[in-house]
Amino acid sequence: MCSAPYNPSDWSGGFQMDDQQQHQAPVYYGQQDMNFASYDYGAGSQPQPQQQQQFYGSGHQPYQPQPTAVFDPYANHPAYSGQMFVPSSIGSASGGPPGDKGPSSGGDNFEDEPPLLEELGINFDHITQKTLMVLNPLKQADMEAVKDTDLAGPLVFCLAFGGALLLTGKLHFGYIYGIGVTGCLALYMLLNMMNTTTVQLTSVMSTLGYCLLPMCLLSLMAVVVSLRSLAGIILTSLTVAWCAYSSSKLFVNALSMDHQRLLVAYPCALVYGVFALLTVF
Repeated sequence: MCSAPYNPSDWSGGFQMDDQQQHQAPVYYGQQDMNFASYDYGAGSQPQPQQQQQFYGSGHQPYQPQPTAVFDPYANHPAYSGQMFVPSSIGSASGGPPGDKGPSSGGDNFEDEPPLLEELGINFDHITQKTLMVLNPLKQADMEAVKDTDLAGPLVFCLAFGGALLLTGKLHFGYIYGIGVTGCLALYMLLNMMNTTTVQLTSVMSTLGYCLLPMCLLSLMAVVVSLRSLAGIILTSLTVAWCAYSSSKLFVNALSMDHQRLLVAYPCALVYGVFALLTVF
């Protein structure tokens, strides 16, 4: 029995696909049952509530944005009228008299504040009065100026004394500082033992510093005239007595030590005597 010859074209018919079937899009089962909502994501477009309801089902409510209140901190404040720096308009805006800041302003009245130099402890009126009291020991003392513990004037007089000595070729700023501090501490302890009330250290420093003014004048004279002669020694002694008399007067008036003036003047003369030695030698 003889068989027909092998022909490959006979077996290709069962495996060949039509071109239309080959390029046909695949079919997914259940596609017709799924209902997707199509949205337009263009500018300014938002999904429709009906499509959202179809997507989420009938049991869900679509999202509705709620309006929110915006906090305005300046809602209850009066409008700015352009008169912020006018003092007369502050009181009228707050319901008070003109010039009054009102209870809600929280600031002080600048007209009643003292000057800046006075807040820093620098009062030129008291400095002038104490300087005149030192230059004229017979002048009636002003109690308000005497009790003022000002240190600006003493600092100026100490620098002036050192500068005058520098003109004569003597660099004694360290000696002035050391002798001044030692003398202030010694008189501070002495006056506290002699007086029933407490004496402030700043008061002692202020009085001794102001009464150094005659010694500054003596050091200026030493630039022109030699103090190592008999006339210079007499002038130096009078200057020491002048400083001691003025300082004792200020201490007695400030601390009410009228019956102890000589006891106060003696240690003051010792302190200013050391400054005189710096001036002469």
